[in-house]
Amino acid sequence: MEFYEVIGRRRTVRDFEKEEISPEVIERIIRAAFQAPTNDHMRDWHYIVIQDKGTVAKLLDIIPDGISDKDMEQLLIDWKLDDSEQQSMYRSAVPKQHKMLMDAAAVVIPLLKQKTDILHPDNLSHLNGFASIWCSIENIFLAATAEGYACTLRIPLGNEDKYAKDVLGFPDDYFMPCFIGIGKPKKGEPTVKQKDIDLRERIHWDKW
Repeated sequence: MEFYEVIGRRRTVRDFEKEEISPEVIERIIRAAFQAPTNDHMRDWHYIVIQDKGTVAKLLDIIPDGISDKDMEQLLIDWKLDDSEQQSMYRSAVPKQHKMLMDAAAVVIPLLKQKTDILHPDNLSHLNGFASIWCSIENIFLAATAEGYACTLRIPLGNEDKYAKDVLGFPDDYFMPCFIGIGKPKKGEPTVKQKDIDLRERIHWDKW
């Protein structure tokens, strides 16, 4: 697949076919993650790949399975989500947070070795490592797209990261930025409309 085609086709997917991914494909995707830029040249990243459904179920036990219509509407109010297209995306995404990861062929947990307190940085440079692993995560999304698969993503809420550490046994000095689900996109599922951006309004030449 040509590079700009991969960029154009990359989407967050939350509905997957019941289709496995071979270890060879997963390794190619993770290899792409390690080719992302890193702030200190060390690439102190690890990735836990979970395909055993029993382990996935235990890992996701802390994540709510669905949301009531009333709670969904209150969430939109609490988070001040006023744009209709943004609301549509959240109405589609929030109820699927458990199912999308449970149905994925593999759940990947990226881990970053903490060298600074990411959640309480003293200055902007203390977030360099955190920024680097997100470059790595985007490479996973792009590589999965190039392989004919797609990804979904959840940022841990509350103590979900601590719970994941207990389930998966990763060291205390590693930080978990997200859950990633990888799988074959389900055929026929409607896609959420992307927000149209006018580049002429967003690109500023020489000055704002």
